[in-house]
Amino acid sequence: MNVFENNAFKVLMQPFGEYQTNCYVVFDKNTQESLIIDAGINAINWVLQNVKKPLAILNTHGHFDHTWSNAALKEYFAQIPLLCPFEDAFMLKSDCFSTGLPSSTPDILVGAKEGEKIEEKMANIQNLNRKNCYSFNNFSIEFICYPGHTPGCSVIILSHKEAEEKIMFSGDFIFYRSIGRSDFPYSSSEVMKKSLESFLNFEENMPVFPGHGGSTDVFSEKENIPYWLARI
Repeated sequence: MNVFENNAFKVLMQPFGEYQTNCYVVFDKNTQESLIIDAGINAINWVLQNVKKPLAILNTHGHFDHTWSNAALKEYFAQIPLLCPFEDAFMLKSDCFSTGLPSSTPDILVGAKEGEKIEEKMANIQNLNRKNCYSFNNFSIEFICYPGHTPGCSVIILSHKEAEEKIMFSGDFIFYRSIGRSDFPYSSSEVMKKSLESFLNFEENMPVFPGHGGSTDVFSEKENIPYWLARI
């Protein structure tokens, strides 16, 4: 399903698994190079059918329904990096929810300091608003950390050298008229509140493509945040 297109790139989306987790593929319309975002349960065949020249695999956070196909994709595309927020990397390796998740290890631990090792984490505000930027040919991406749903829960801002418009992949932080749960193991409602309060200061409007459900935009969801802050 084509969910976004401009002069430089387009975005395909397909939901997978019991939780209907959205997997995204972003294509450079000129070079056909692509980025793979949140490849969940049984997403591998769809991704392989659609990608031509993959540049990287990106995880917004570590929950199994967003990372299930990491291992299979790395078997096909060993040369491209897997990026995951540092604080969630333990979820990819340990199958901490006992779902049978195939183990994967990120090549790039987003936000990690030199010498830091993968270990179990709990959500806290130390990484709130942390920003980490990467470039993959014509694409630029920025991870912004909004912990609470998971310890490293992040949104990914994507831009392209030949386009002015930016878009956001919000994972399970922000949905259309809703927010991510904060009652899971390793989650924190208090930390989620801090992240939502911080998101109210996000000044740039752009399309938002969540981990579940339909798309929205930043300003529309900022209007709903006070409702959720009163109910967490």
